[in-house]
Amino acid sequence: MAAPATARTGHVIGGRVIDESSERIDVVNPATEEVIGSVPAGTAADVDAAVAAATDAFPGWSATPVAERAALVRRISERLAARREELAATITAEMGSPITFATKVQASLPVATSAGLADVLEGGYSFSEEIGNSLVLREPVGVVGCITPWNYPLHQIANKVVPALAAGCTVVLKPSEIAPLNANLFLEVLAEAGVPDGVVNLVHGVGPVVGEAIAAHPGVDMVSFTGSTRAGRRVSAVAAETVKRVALELGGKSANVVLDDADLTKAVKIGIANTFINGGQTCTAWTRMLVPADRHDEAAELAAAAAAKYTVGDPTQESTRIGPMSSAAQRDRVYGYLRTGVEEGAKVAFGGPDAGGLPERGAYVPPTVFADVRPSMTIAQEEIFGPVLSILPYADEDEAVRIANSTIYGLAGAVFSADDDRAIAFAKRMRTGQVDVNGGAFNPVAPFGGYKQSGNGRELGKFGLEEFTEIKSIQRP
Repeated sequence: MAAPATARTGHVIGGRVIDESSERIDVVNPATEEVIGSVPAGTAADVDAAVAAATDAFPGWSATPVAERAALVRRISERLAARREELAATITAEMGSPITFATKVQASLPVATSAGLADVLEGGYSFSEEIGNSLVLREPVGVVGCITPWNYPLHQIANKVVPALAAGCTVVLKPSEIAPLNANLFLEVLAEAGVPDGVVNLVHGVGPVVGEAIAAHPGVDMVSFTGSTRAGRRVSAVAAETVKRVALELGGKSANVVLDDADLTKAVKIGIANTFINGGQTCTAWTRMLVPADRHDEAAELAAAAAAKYTVGDPTQESTRIGPMSSAAQRDRVYGYLRTGVEEGAKVAFGGPDAGGLPERGAYVPPTVFADVRPSMTIAQEEIFGPVLSILPYADEDEAVRIANSTIYGLAGAVFSADDDRAIAFAKRMRTGQVDVNGGAFNPVAPFGGYKQSGNGRELGKFGLEEFTEIKSIQRP
């Protein structure tokens, strides 16, 4: 599928596309290193205008009946589905996700999560309940600032904007400047679905300018942020000045724990697939594989063999499984971790910093498997955000739990065992927001979010909807 033509686009404020900025941010295709578009470098004044538009639109939108909001969410899902191929091609071009994955996941997850939210609303979800003599209401929190990342750009936009709309909120959205073009397509989808002007506003720009202005703005009632833990700390600090609500979905260093009775071949195959999806640029990736010490070498051999099947190359080709990193900066960051892993004594079972066979042009890195990794190593503690797996041996289940819980993160994880009950019992000991047992499938209406420094708050289904509500109690005689 061909990449989209070069696109120059602008902010969307109050229903108008605004493209008056003299300073622009280039959008670079990480596979070709060519500029494929540009967006304006937004300012605090642009944020002021967007917040004013959202504030003006809030009274009318918040009073819209729930049935009408549910119908609109359903139309958003349908319109996203209708433009799936265009959205996928755009995402592939701007951040390098392989086109097959971009079509099946990047552009399809927002369809599923929006449809799931529509199901919740249409299935009898109530924004009120009676407790004794109190009428307890869930009301829209107000104007929401949504700050989204580049790795799953459309998915994360939809995960925030759609439930905010469903709750009756209005929105100011700042997408990542690395992958911003899909955001303008999303605003077109909203307009097609019937979202009134000013209800969702889009301001392009960089985090230290636009992101900080949103987080600090007294007219923004809540910030929902997805990105690095470092940036999440900054958002929290800035937002604290106005005591606004902050929801954070941050980094991860998830453990895939293979118990001693598991089918090792199956666990390793699924584990590699999870680690390498989207080029490893996935916050929930199972980047640490914990295996019984007496099966460590076997697991390393199986992982190396599985990794060898992952073709690296042109993301527009349907056979490609790993495309480039999202940018040259991200490529360099991953290579830094590969070198650190070797320096700290990890064994390269596959790939590594000196691996060849990559395209000459583009932000490519070799898929890599490290063996003999100790829990204290940098590659076992820090989020790499690339196709890099660390295999760690453990002596018994108690040690496996300690290793799994030994990072600052707690976003996702996995357990493999021949006994589902045993796996679930182990999963309950993991300090993490979600755990997949024996390859359990993604659920678009189950709560998604993290423990510890992986963030706070939850997305998806009724849980994501409720993040954007305030609770009011009215006592009656």
